Amino acid sequence: MGLIVENVTKTYGDKKAVDNISFEINEPGVFALLGTNGAGKTTTIRMMLGIIKKDSGNITWNGQTVDRKSVNFGYLPEERGIYPKTRIVDQLLYFAKLKGMKKAEAEKAIDYWLDRLKMTEYKMQTAEKLSKGNQQKIQFITSIMHNPDLVVLDEPFSGLDPVNTDLLKEVILELVQKGKYIVMSSHQMNSVEQFCRDIVILNKGKTIVKGNLEKIKETYPITKVEIDTTADISSKIKEEGLIIKSHNYKKYIVEFKEESQAVHLLEKLVQEKVKIEKFELIRPTLHEIFVEKVGE
Repeated sequence: MGLIVENVTKTYGDKKAVDNISFEINEPGVFALLGTNGAGKTTTIRMMLGIIKKDSGNITWNGQTVDRKSVNFGYLPEERGIYPKTRIVDQLLYFAKLKGMKKAEAEKAIDYWLDRLKMTEYKMQTAEKLSKGNQQKIQFITSIMHNPDLVVLDEPFSGLDPVNTDLLKEVILELVQKGKYIVMSSHQMNSVEQFCRDIVILNKGKTIVKGNLEKIKETYPITKVEIDTTADISSKIKEEGLIIKSHNYKKYIVEFKEESQAVHLLEKLVQEKVKIEKFELIRPTLHEIFVEKVGE
């Protein structure tokens, strides 16, 4: 049954932070809740978890009205929520106790997650001695060590280097395989796109895009091609009337008006024996869709 958010509204003073939004998460996986700063994402998350009250609408989890007792949830907020002067093991035990875990159960879970996230060496250190990225990993552990059914991750990759970003992505995929429902809010669209099947994009408290990401992409025409080659083909692209949107060492992103232009360019490159590693027609990325919908 999952999570159902139906016609939910929240007002602060004369401002509608969330304006009649609705969405459903009916099966395990990663759902993306996206929007610009101030779009209403955090307010929506806090209402979903029963942290703040909605003004109107319904939010249910497995058919029950959401409150802190009805939902076994884990929440990774965007803001830091760990104690800088407290040892890592002590605060993890404290958070575990708040979630109703027995000491022996908590100690086992803490040791497992510290090892899984390569943090065991920091167990007896205070949080202030950790880097921003390692603090983020500790905060992530507090959100999942009690084995929640619903996990809400607000900017989960904040402060992480590429190695630890990949490590966290592995863990998120493991959680999905275990049947967890995950709501992810992030401005890192490339990361979101790797995980999420369904999305909602908010702007000024209102829903402006909602649905299956692949189906949303299919509504856009294909107007670009990615060409990977170490050869300099800039002049050939321009001769065919195509526009180079970006170019780095070996990747060209080229825009065309008619698909036949791309086909003709490929034929020309093959005829001239240009070594091509990749030639792929591409749809808009989530980043491009997001900018189109909320950019002003």
